[in-house]
Amino acid sequence: MHTTGLHLLDYLVFALYFIAVSAYGYWIYRRKQTGNNTAGDYFLAEGSLTYWAIGASLIASNISAEHFIGMSGSGFAIGLAISTYEWMSAATLLVVAVFFVPVYLKNKIYTMPQFLRSRYSPLVATLMAVFWLLAYVFVNLTSILYLGALALELTTGLDFYAAILGLALFAIFITIGGMRVIGYTDVVQVAVLVLGGLATVYLALSMVAEHYGSEGVFAGLALIREKAPSHFHMILPKGHQYYKDLPGLTVLIGAMWINNLNYWGCNQYIIQRALGADLPTARKGILFAAFLKLLIPVIVVLPGISAFVLYSEGMFQQEMLDANGVVKPDFAYPTLLNLLPMGMKGLAFAALIAAVVASLAGKANSVATIFSLDIYKRYFDKEASDAKLVRVGKIAIAVSMLIAIMVAPQLRSLEQTYQFIQEYMSFITPGAFAIFLLGMFWRRTTSGAALAAALLTIPLSAAFKFLVPEIPFLDRLGWVFVLIVGLMVVMSLSRNKEDTSIEIDVKLFRVEPSFIVGGVIICGILTALYTVFW
Repeated sequence: MHTTGLHLLDYLVFALYFIAVSAYGYWIYRRKQTGNNTAGDYFLAEGSLTYWAIGASLIASNISAEHFIGMSGSGFAIGLAISTYEWMSAATLLVVAVFFVPVYLKNKIYTMPQFLRSRYSPLVATLMAVFWLLAYVFVNLTSILYLGALALELTTGLDFYAAILGLALFAIFITIGGMRVIGYTDVVQVAVLVLGGLATVYLALSMVAEHYGSEGVFAGLALIREKAPSHFHMILPKGHQYYKDLPGLTVLIGAMWINNLNYWGCNQYIIQRALGADLPTARKGILFAAFLKLLIPVIVVLPGISAFVLYSEGMFQQEMLDANGVVKPDFAYPTLLNLLPMGMKGLAFAALIAAVVASLAGKANSVATIFSLDIYKRYFDKEASDAKLVRVGKIAIAVSMLIAIMVAPQLRSLEQTYQFIQEYMSFITPGAFAIFLLGMFWRRTTSGAALAAALLTIPLSAAFKFLVPEIPFLDRLGWVFVLIVGLMVVMSLSRNKEDTSIEIDVKLFRVEPSFIVGGVIICGILTALYTVFW
């Protein structure tokens, strides 16, 4: 694929971003004495993150190259329907803020395995901790490194392997300062990725308008809807080419809720941002993140649809082909980046790197947290000091990044990386969410039932995938979840025992009027979006 590379002005803009993030992170590190206090301070930034830092960090950890490259590629191939992951997440975050976070904070839960240990047993906690560590390293870190390096290779001509190494080192640099540095630098990262993302949207829509003899962003928006009507349906009909990826109403009232509630409510590298705060601050941060979530499809999906329209008109015919001459949807966003004017390209490039590095740092910190607190301290050194746990965490970060560096190049054969991430994370999702959901809200759930769920989630998911491959993976996730919940209920009812280790105070489910107003606005926007683009 032809690349135009970066110009001097682009490098200056990117250098300004790099220096700003590094200097701000170092200032936070020195000012807060991060890394010299407790393990709780290093891993969770206890009591020090404001609501806007929590909200920004939630989004920065979530948004990465898998969105800028992968979701934009899915926008090219599928259309607006892929936005359901983002828009339904906004609604999901409201549920997490109201019902999940109060339970964690009331019981002083700092890691997800800690919750499982308190509610069930050490065996269940350790088994799930191992699952999470493997998924974070071999699915999340590797896919983010791969997509980030792919973007660097296609836009700057930088060697793919050098790009992987550079991204990993930058992320490690941010991560070693702990959650406090990650949380506050994420505010800068989110600002950069929004500005840079909007620059790409502006270019893409303006190009469409110009191609058809018009001008302006809104003209371009109207034209892509006119020229690609099939790309503007949120609910795909049965028989659609990509129905297996987004199976009809499942994305609205079905298993998408299971997928999202598990991701946002039971996922260490996401919920970790809120576990060091008080309840009002945590809720405000999550509400802020929900509003930001509504904006993401504008930034990443519209450019992909615009690229599809232009490609259909004969543009980017060579740029969208891989080495084997096959159309590669994941090339859509890098192709648009190459067309940005000097300076704006540097900003968009910085936005992409910000998304990659912030997400890598967040996931690496969670790997360190789980390994240090739930594996190392429990099984290798029960008397480990806070300083030693922090050192072990930093070693875990380095090792996990090294593994990801070696595995990431193997993902080159994928067509749509975003769908790869969603599908293979869904092998763990049904069992994990069943364990958390019943563990929180049904006292009769037993440790034996939770252990059975943990052991069966991957085999059942694999059996569905290979024995009934025609079932969409979200439907498969739903069926496996129903089977596991049914099994857990039957096993638990056979034991006349109620759990009292996790305290639930229903008074904490009450929310402030300002939260209700914000939630109603978000639900209203979502209703309008799904009504217009059904």
